[in-house]
Amino acid sequence: MSDSAAKPRPRSKAQIQQDITQGRHAQALADIAPLLRDNPADQEALYMQAVCCRYLRRFDEARAALLALKNLAPEYGRAHQEEGHLMRDCGEFTAAVSAYRRACRCNPALVAAWRSLADCLDRLGANAAEATAARRQADALRRMPQILVSATDLISQGRLARAEKILRRFLLQAPRHVEGMRLLAAIGMKLGVLDDAEYLLESACAFEPEHVAARVDYIQALTKRQKHAAARAQAKGLLEKYPNDPRFQSIYAMACMGTGDFDEALSVFGEVLKVSPRDAAALTSRGHAYKTMGGVDAAVRDYRAALAAAPTSGEAYYALANLKTYRFREAEVTALRRQHGNVDLPFMDRVYVSFAYAKACEDRGEFARAFECYAKGNRLKKTQSRYSAAAISAEFAAQQAVCDAAFFAARRGYGHKAPDPIFIVGLPRAGSTLLEQILSSHSMVDGTLELPNVLTLAHRLRRGARGAEEKIAEEVDGKPGQKQKYPAVLARLGAADFAGFGKAYIEDTMMHRRGAPFFIDKMPNNFRHIGLIALMLPNAKIIDARRHAMACCFSGFRQLFAEGQEFSYALADIGAYYRDYVELMRHWNRVLPGRILTVRHEDVVHDLEAEVRRMLDYCGLPFEPACLEYHKTARNIRTPSSEQVRRPIFRSGLDSWKNFEPWLGPLKAALGAELLAEQE
Repeated sequence: MSDSAAKPRPRSKAQIQQDITQGRHAQALADIAPLLRDNPADQEALYMQAVCCRYLRRFDEARAALLALKNLAPEYGRAHQEEGHLMRDCGEFTAAVSAYRRACRCNPALVAAWRSLADCLDRLGANAAEATAARRQADALRRMPQILVSATDLISQGRLARAEKILRRFLLQAPRHVEGMRLLAAIGMKLGVLDDAEYLLESACAFEPEHVAARVDYIQALTKRQKHAAARAQAKGLLEKYPNDPRFQSIYAMACMGTGDFDEALSVFGEVLKVSPRDAAALTSRGHAYKTMGGVDAAVRDYRAALAAAPTSGEAYYALANLKTYRFREAEVTALRRQHGNVDLPFMDRVYVSFAYAKACEDRGEFARAFECYAKGNRLKKTQSRYSAAAISAEFAAQQAVCDAAFFAARRGYGHKAPDPIFIVGLPRAGSTLLEQILSSHSMVDGTLELPNVLTLAHRLRRGARGAEEKIAEEVDGKPGQKQKYPAVLARLGAADFAGFGKAYIEDTMMHRRGAPFFIDKMPNNFRHIGLIALMLPNAKIIDARRHAMACCFSGFRQLFAEGQEFSYALADIGAYYRDYVELMRHWNRVLPGRILTVRHEDVVHDLEAEVRRMLDYCGLPFEPACLEYHKTARNIRTPSSEQVRRPIFRSGLDSWKNFEPWLGPLKAALGAELLAEQE
């Protein structure tokens, strides 16, 4: 008999799990060992190892397995639940409570975690109200249809496609089930399908007007869609019903910030903090309001107060770092270093701390450590991303294939004729906020926000959505029943469609304006949709904010974006994205000659007045000296560059990427020698 024939086949994970279920923990542990030898990062095997070691009372080995697992998957709810069980079995009930809390936050479908949390709180004789709430949540999960519990579990694991499939099947049978609608809307929010999420939650609130959680979700969806007035109205209704609830006061204050009513927001946050002066979330949010208004000293006070109340608040640390002009004190650096190694921080706090500690190290000249921390924060974010550089390249190529010179020549005269918008496009961290601040200092120009309207329209077209104003053919090459998707669908639309798109854009963005004849839309990613913009708003101005490739890309890598810039989580991805962006902009300039003005950040820094006059001439605006003193213009600024553009021009940041050059090989390779040489 050959050696290969004599060698027993390894047991499958399903067989190992069956052994665990039937109490054969020693056998299961022996079968897990070869799995981990082959792949030490096998999360399922680590989890099973921890369970077996706990049952065998090999507690140190269980701790080691869980530590490795939490490092690999900080949001894996079952790992935190198992840690809770381990701490409980070791008699460490306070630590068990913390672990169960983390488990329930990561995966609210874990019935055992909720029940065990309540039991441990009872055992400690602490926080009876939390114990009661945990027990109620466990009971609610038992009463919930099992398919919804399963969907919640899948969502927590990031298995969104599977969760969406079973939820849609469930809602076909129970179309008015509010919890099912909330879960499907949550998937829509994660995937960026915001119009569907909004519709689901609006319907849920109509079916059950007293369902508070659905109402809160609806406010969140409206906010993400930048329907700030509607979000504020919904939040005000909640507050009127529960006037003394600090949660709803904070939600209303945030909605006020969305509408630009910062005075009201500050007043409401003040009321919350009178009752709960150590509410870290309220302090951090009020700090954000102060920052947007230019009150940096007040923002710093609130962020520091939030850290005093909650020393593990990664968001507060990052808020200080994101001021750009702030330098951490020695004690804060020490605290950041400690939190940077804390594997029990919630996922986003770990990300926030990584970026904040990186900034602290960079300011101290510790560039190797700073790069390591920036890389760690980006690696964590990338674990939750489905970004595909190849898919983006294909999308950009499709834009060029569809929107060629003949395409635009055949559609001359299309669109809504309003000249109001000035689009500033490009990559984030390319200097677009500075250009916006300069132009919005002009008496005839309103600065607004990074408006989502064009991206939302493109998304609807990509999904083949049919609206009254969209007459999208449901056929491709004569085959009925299929929808031709964006950008190919642009060829199927007529003059009335594009005029309708442009008119709707002007009407929908009116809420952000203050009466000037022109306004700025500073959504950087609109460069991907210049063809659509040119067809629906032929008289709009388009400014391409350009920055040296290495400086722009590395600045993006070390910036933690709220959302929407998933290409920034890896140096190779961001380099490829920049290269594709340059090629797409070359295409737009070829097929739309004279329509786009390219403004290089380095030119603005070296000769401000010349570039200001060039932009104003392009926009058809008379010169005003206020544009040269842009830093004196008082306005709310929501981007990370807010404090930088409130100062006169400075050159110190132009070459800061060179401090990190030893680690930027993947970025240079992705950009290519030709592009880099072109920019020198």
